[in-house]
Amino acid sequence: MLRVEGLKKSYPTPQGRIPVLRGVDFTLAAGASLALTGESGSGKSTLLHLVGALDDADFGEIVLDGVALTRLSEHARAAVRREKIGVVFQQFNLIPSLTVGENLGFQARLAGRYDPAWQEELTARLGLATFAARYPEELSGGQQQRVAIGRALAVRPRLLLADEPTGNLDEATGDAVMALALDLVAATGCAFLMATHSERLAARLQRRVRLESGLLAAQ
Repeated sequence: MLRVEGLKKSYPTPQGRIPVLRGVDFTLAAGASLALTGESGSGKSTLLHLVGALDDADFGEIVLDGVALTRLSEHARAAVRREKIGVVFQQFNLIPSLTVGENLGFQARLAGRYDPAWQEELTARLGLATFAARYPEELSGGQQQRVAIGRALAVRPRLLLADEPTGNLDEATGDAVMALALDLVAATGCAFLMATHSERLAARLQRRVRLESGLLAAQ
């Protein structure tokens, strides 16, 4: 479902371009999960941003559900982001002026894929049914991250990306949120790519790879 080949990315500095990714290759099947580990600054977030069509690669190819993202116009890539990719960040990035229910349905409505029945099921599975009319500031960190996960999955994406999704949570809350995310990923059948510094959380996914010196190594 996802194929990445020869992916390279560097950034300009006053001293010249600094390579971050030097030729990354991997595949991910529908319904499969992959943990991306590595030291801080190793390029995990860069890789997720490229796969999520949020940034341009210097070289290489990213094919999502048969579509070569690296060959699309920005307008076409934006459509793919809305319709086929869900993203969960360490910072919850909820819209403070919208209620929990409105936040949950936000991306799905933008993509024209809002499904009331699926929204209701998500709300129940996330344990948010009694909080639907509240605002993000009225929720705990764990509850806010549940909303963020639900918002990403409300569109029924083909690929879910998560960048340190439990980084702002205590261990017990993070474990509960991760268990919930994996349950919902299984329910939707989407592929799941997660960047994390936690080997403990990485072990819960089906496969693990480590990003070192701009290249991936299997674990």
